[in-house]
Amino acid sequence: MSGDGVLTVLLLAVPLAGSLIVPTLSPRRAVPYAAGVTGVTLLLAVTLAATFDYGHTGRVQQSVNWSWVPAIGLRFHLGVDGISLPLVLLTALLCALCAVYTLRPSARPARPRAFVALLLLIEVGMLGTFVAFDLLLFFVFFEVVLLPMYGLIAGWGGPGRAAAARQFILYTLLGSGVLLVGLLLLATQTGTLDMVELAARHGAGLSRVVQTLGFLAIAGGLAVKAPMWPLHTWLPDAHSEAPTVGSVLLAGVLLKMGTYGLVRIAVPMLPEGAHRLAPFLGAFGVAGIIYAGLACLGQRNLKRLVAFSSVGHMGFVLLGIATLTQVGINAALFGNIAHGLITGLLFFLVGGVAERYGTTDMETLGGGLLTAAPRLGSLLVLAAVASLGLPGLAGFWGEMLGMFAAYQPAPGLNRGVYLVLLAVAGVGTVLTAGYFVAMLRRVAQGTLPTRWRAVGFPDVTAYELAAWTPLVVLLVAAGLWPRLLLGLTGGAVRSLLGGV
Repeated sequence: MSGDGVLTVLLLAVPLAGSLIVPTLSPRRAVPYAAGVTGVTLLLAVTLAATFDYGHTGRVQQSVNWSWVPAIGLRFHLGVDGISLPLVLLTALLCALCAVYTLRPSARPARPRAFVALLLLIEVGMLGTFVAFDLLLFFVFFEVVLLPMYGLIAGWGGPGRAAAARQFILYTLLGSGVLLVGLLLLATQTGTLDMVELAARHGAGLSRVVQTLGFLAIAGGLAVKAPMWPLHTWLPDAHSEAPTVGSVLLAGVLLKMGTYGLVRIAVPMLPEGAHRLAPFLGAFGVAGIIYAGLACLGQRNLKRLVAFSSVGHMGFVLLGIATLTQVGINAALFGNIAHGLITGLLFFLVGGVAERYGTTDMETLGGGLLTAAPRLGSLLVLAAVASLGLPGLAGFWGEMLGMFAAYQPAPGLNRGVYLVLLAVAGVGTVLTAGYFVAMLRRVAQGTLPTRWRAVGFPDVTAYELAAWTPLVVLLVAAGLWPRLLLGLTGGAVRSLLGGV
C-alpha cells in the first residue's frame, strides 16, 4: 500500500470503527460523537482531494490493491479518479451536514445510538461504492447501504414507514440480484474482476451477445437504484416516509450509485451492448422526465413533490449517459453532483417546514412562508429555481449539456431517435419550471393564512444555517464556474471511453 493509499483506507475505516464504538457510548453523547466522526471523514475526503494529481484525472490514484480471496481472484482494490472524487466529497459532506443537522435539540432522534450507528454504516457503504475498483468489492459496498437505510426508514420514518421500508428493500434487493448476475457474467467471460483492467479492454474478447446480455443485466440492476422509470415506484414512498436525513442521503447520494455504476462499469466494459441498448436507456430516461413533471403538477404534498422531481432530474442524467459521448457523460456526472447538492438542500428545507408547521400538505400550508420565516422561504426559493435549471446555478449545466449531447450522439446511434428524445426532454424542462413555480406560489408566496398568524414560527436556526450554507455556496459556485467540476471529470471520462 502506498502512502497515498492510507487516506483511502482511513476514509472507510473511520466511519466503520465509529459505528462499532457507538454502542459503548451514552445516548446523550451519540449524536455529537457522530458529528465528530463524520467531520473527521469529511476532513479525510478534503485531504484526499488536496493531494490528488489533477494533471492525471483518468488515472486511479491514492490506491491500495491487496489480495483478498485468491481462489476467485478477489482483491481489496480501492482508489479514486476524476469520476469518483467528486462523489466521495459529496458523500462525506452530506453525511457531515446530516450529523450537524441532527445536533439540534428538537431533532434528537429516539434511540440515538442505533440511529447514529446506522448513519455511519450507510456512509461506509456509499463511500466504498465510489472507491472500489473490484467488481465484487463494488457489489459488496453497494449492498452494505441497503439494510442500514431500511432500518433508518423503518425505525425513524413517518406513519407509513413500515410499508415504505419494505418496498425499498424489496425493489433494491431485486435490482441487486439482477446486477450480480451481470457482474458474474462479465467476470466469468473475461477472467478478471479488476475494474481498471476491464475498462482498459473496452469489451475486447467478448461477443456481441455476451455484451448485450451483460449490459442488460448490469444496467437493469443499476436502473432500480437510479431510479429509472418505470422502476422508480419505491422512491416516492421511501422519500416521503424517511426521516429528513434519510431523505437527504437517499436523494443526495444513493440515487447516484446507480448512475455511477453505469458510467464506471456498463458503458466502458460492454461498449457493444451499450450501443445496442443506449437508445432504450435514453427513452426510459426521457419518459421519466415527462412522468415526473406530470406527477409533480398533481402533488399536494411538498415532500412527495421533491421526491418525484428526483425521477425527472435523474432522467436527464440517464439521457446524458445514453448519448455515449464525452459531453453527455460529463453532463451526467455534473448532473449527479448538482442534483445531490440541490435536492439535498430541498429535503433539508422541507424538513424545516414540516417541523414548524407540523405538515407538508401544500393546501394546509396555504402560502406566506416568506412572511412567516423570510430566511427559510428565501432558501426554498433559491433551491427551487436551482432545481428547475436557472442559468447561473448548478442545475443548469447538467441538463443543458445532456440535451446538447443528445443533438449529436455517438457515431452509430440513430440521430433521429435522439432528436426526438431531445425534443421530449425540452418539454420536460417546461414542466419542471411549471411545477416548481406552482409550488412556490402555493407555499412561499402570498399572504400568511389566518390560522398560522398567531403561531410565531422561528426562522432559520444556527444549526440549520451551519448545515445548509455549504450546499448554497456550492450550488452557486458550480453554477458560475462549471469548470470546477467539468475540468475534473473531463480527462477521466475521455480515458474511460478509450480516448487519449
